[in-house]
Amino acid sequence: MHRINGRTQLIGLLGWPVSHSFSPAMHNTAAEALGLNWAYVPLPVAPDAVATAVSGLAALGFRGVNVTVPHKQAVIPLLDELEPGAKAIGAVNTIVVGENGRLTGHNTDWSGFLADLQAHDVSVANRDCLLLGAGGSARAVAYGLATSGARVQILARRIEQAEQLVGDLRPYLPPTAHLTSLPLTQLSKAAASATAPLIINSTPLGMTPNEETTPWPDTLPFPQNATVYDLVYNPRHTRLMQQAEASGCQAINGLGMLVQQGAKAFALWTGQQPDTVAMRRAIE
Repeated sequence: MHRINGRTQLIGLLGWPVSHSFSPAMHNTAAEALGLNWAYVPLPVAPDAVATAVSGLAALGFRGVNVTVPHKQAVIPLLDELEPGAKAIGAVNTIVVGENGRLTGHNTDWSGFLADLQAHDVSVANRDCLLLGAGGSARAVAYGLATSGARVQILARRIEQAEQLVGDLRPYLPPTAHLTSLPLTQLSKAAASATAPLIINSTPLGMTPNEETTPWPDTLPFPQNATVYDLVYNPRHTRLMQQAEASGCQAINGLGMLVQQGAKAFALWTGQQPDTVAMRRAIE
């Protein structure tokens, strides 16, 4: 990494914990590749100290930060402004410190997800999408897909969680948006009636150390010409991806979404487009 000096611009990651994060490697590589004197630092902030940390960003000269669990909702009331995506999703993963210390909250998860689909030549307009899970990452994915003209069905174990997600997003979507919820027990029915669907796993099933788990029942065939996108990227090749490939489906992991959401945050802070290939290499 380049030497830090009195002119180094600071960016970082607010979370608890942050020791496992790939973001410092990714962003410092991006800055170095562009010859920018910027440094990205992990900032472990305990939940009861979030307000103090956010209010101190401008005073400490930070140009911006990423926000990760468990602070993505907690930072919202501490900001001066929210861009529409962050407002709709109800979560902030990027804060930009502007002129006069003004703090703007962004969410780059949804646009990072769409950018990675585009990088894999996966089209979403008018496409049937089955979104498994209704947690935080599902909100970003559902918003991205529904604003892009996809027909999205959210399937969750707790149907009330999926219904709440649909209800929360509805006011922020065009009236023509297709967004519905189903209990996960209806998965085989939803799969049977979907045409060449995009199937997205937003649950933690399959993630290290539970590599053997999968949200897709072994007895259920994948719809013809389905594309499977697993937000899990550790391990690189999840059980769900193996199931999909064994059925002849295209399978993608969530590493590209991680890189793309980071690239969008980097561009918001620096005004420059980073090299996503270099960023990906840094975390691989």
